[in-house]
Amino acid sequence: MSSAGRGDAGAATAAAPRRIHAALIDLNGTLHVGDAATPGAQAALQRLRAAGVQARFVTNTTKDTIGNLLALVQGLGFDIQQHEVFSSLTATRRLLEEQGLRPFLLLHPKALPDFEGIPTENPDAVVVGLAKEAFSYDNMNRAFRILLHDPDAPLIAIHKGRIFKEPDGLSLGPGPFVLALEHATGRTAQVVGKPEASFFRLALDDLGCAPRDAVMVGDDARDDVGGAQAAGLRGILVQTGKYQPGDEASAGVQPTAMVPDFAAAVEWILEQNSAAAAAAAETGRQAQA
Repeated sequence: MSSAGRGDAGAATAAAPRRIHAALIDLNGTLHVGDAATPGAQAALQRLRAAGVQARFVTNTTKDTIGNLLALVQGLGFDIQQHEVFSSLTATRRLLEEQGLRPFLLLHPKALPDFEGIPTENPDAVVVGLAKEAFSYDNMNRAFRILLHDPDAPLIAIHKGRIFKEPDGLSLGPGPFVLALEHATGRTAQVVGKPEASFFRLALDDLGCAPRDAVMVGDDARDDVGGAQAAGLRGILVQTGKYQPGDEASAGVQPTAMVPDFAAAVEWILEQNSAAAAAAAETGRQAQA
């Protein structure tokens, strides 16, 4: 673990040694980068589960279906099941169904199967994810006109990530394209995924865990760590994936801990829980004295 990570961990433990019952874990950039796992991540996840910490895997990825994402991480040796994955695509589909919207979907073709059955004729909403080749002038202009001609048509951003990590380097995320539509229409997009507080709380709902008893582990200082902290969770920033030195400062975020990788994040969580257990035992001894 880096000296910065050890320092942060010590400060957090001294201030409030509180047990962590659940961990929300980012996928790409944290457990893996592209088709390669980060060092020791599979064994670290097993250690986390063995220690009784519940895990949910949260992702803003909009360039693929949950099924394909699951196949990728399982192929890398991670024991992760479909019910444990909470995606911004899942949350977006739920929103469209609840509001009865007919979206124009600016999405990567591989993500479209997750929206099968949602009516898209005569769109009355625009949904923007990571569209890559679909971010053509014609498609952006169509989205602009839908929003321009219908003042009630919502602009829905699956997320507003600025960049993401690919095997050959950093690439533009959907955020700049969402901002272009906001600028052209004067609208403010409704964001569904990270860093929205509701996203993290929904992910914790089926675990029965309060935000103060959970931690988020991710490689994005703003969307993963800052968003989680705003929702009441602790946030661990890993220095893999899209992380660049100084990201936390430019995002105005003070991570609960900053560590080299996911394996080090698990070590921090286990140390935190050990300190919490020791503090509870000492409190018990003092009460009996």
